[in-house]
Amino acid sequence: MSDDHKSLNEIIRFRKEKLDTLLERGINPYPHKYSPTHTSVDVLENYDSLKEIDVTIAGRIMALRKMGKASFFHIQDMDGRIQVYIKRDEVGEDSYANFKKMDIGDIVGVMGFPFTTKMGEKSIHAKEFTVLAKSIRPLPVVKEKDGETFDAFEDKELRYRNRHLDLIVNPEVKDVFVKRAKIISTIRQYLDNLEFLEVETPVLQPLYGGANARPFTTHHNALDQKLYLRIADELYLKRLIVGGIDRVYELSKDFRNEGMDKNHNPEFTMLEFYWAYADNDDNMELVEDMIRKTAEAVDATKVTWHENEIDLSKPFARKPLLELLKEATGQDLGSATDDEMKKLCKAHNIEVENNANYGQMLDELMSELVEPKMIQPTFVTDYPKAISPLAKAHRNGDPNLVERYELFIGGAEFANSFTELNDPIDQRERLEAQAQLREQGDEEAQPVDENFIQAVECGMPPTGGVGLGIDRLTMLLTEQNTIKDVILFPAMRTVDE
Repeated sequence: MSDDHKSLNEIIRFRKEKLDTLLERGINPYPHKYSPTHTSVDVLENYDSLKEIDVTIAGRIMALRKMGKASFFHIQDMDGRIQVYIKRDEVGEDSYANFKKMDIGDIVGVMGFPFTTKMGEKSIHAKEFTVLAKSIRPLPVVKEKDGETFDAFEDKELRYRNRHLDLIVNPEVKDVFVKRAKIISTIRQYLDNLEFLEVETPVLQPLYGGANARPFTTHHNALDQKLYLRIADELYLKRLIVGGIDRVYELSKDFRNEGMDKNHNPEFTMLEFYWAYADNDDNMELVEDMIRKTAEAVDATKVTWHENEIDLSKPFARKPLLELLKEATGQDLGSATDDEMKKLCKAHNIEVENNANYGQMLDELMSELVEPKMIQPTFVTDYPKAISPLAKAHRNGDPNLVERYELFIGGAEFANSFTELNDPIDQRERLEAQAQLREQGDEEAQPVDENFIQAVECGMPPTGGVGLGIDRLTMLLTEQNTIKDVILFPAMRTVDE
């Protein structure tokens, strides 16, 4: 009887019986080591030079056709798949009997020579067969015939919860994470070449800051102290700028206790970098060049994302935020009152809390009316001071604006950048204003970080700073429409087994 018609408990019981048989025969079904000489792709791509030369490969059985004195199976390794032909008279009666106890999902090693079958498939003719790991629990049933896949393991929920099965049964998923690694290494090399120093700052912090977000909290028993998982690295990295490290960056895990959707996971990867004597214009030039070179490294300068054709090879647009909002609403919102903002939100069917402040309503209008239209890469510049407590006042003299941009691509935010505020008196006033917003009910407003302010009081040089979301950049460059497809183990609600 095939696995298709058995219950899970029956399958596990039968597989354990096969395992017991191997043990009775003196076979170690979980040996300590095996030494492959080639991968499946090595053999297939170098077939002519390897033909009839002994090679050793290892991998998981993904297809199996057991016959009398000879059988075929497919091995899947890190690089791909290859067929193996095994014959009793070649490997020996005992070894062939052990092979007959194999199932789909078992990991095996094969030594043999490459050859071509009568059907024209490049394969390996086995001379030796070794059991490397007997699979007790079966893989999801995936059937293939004539190059087509049936009953594929496609349920997103199951795939995210069982990424090991997803990678086995849907090996193309691995390509996304190979590209993700390439994206991160390219960014790291780019910044290293510009003499930025990679550093590490605390994940557990006595006071969170650097972004408007709700934190996760925990308790340190030895210190008997409440701690926060960082929501950003900014305040620590800027202390290093004060300390004389003129160019710093960190590729870090940050944590925000917020909602989850296709663009947001509570644990995410962020790049933040800061460089002394630079400003927001320098940040724009660097980020545009870095993203373009990263896209080139993974052959993704032109991508299709959320059904939009996006071209990263062309210059990124630059547009002031309030001008975009004026185009969308017909009103100049630079000096609008809270009542005027509430009326405008209502007119556009945007729900806001009764105690929503100017900055929150401006952000909602931006999210609903402007961001979805930012398809091609666009730096949205010149933000209001009310929603930018860590950015330097605009040099154009407008007291309500700061030098800040956010980069939007495909209707989503990718980067946030400032000419950093280095006036300690202004910085204290801004953070104290944030504290007042917290008292009024804004849970995402930032607290006053006295240690950070005291560091800036020692003197911080003019500085440019950027935060860029690695997960979202990976989504774009691999053409994935949800963040869970670029995080190996995304956050999921716990369910009873």
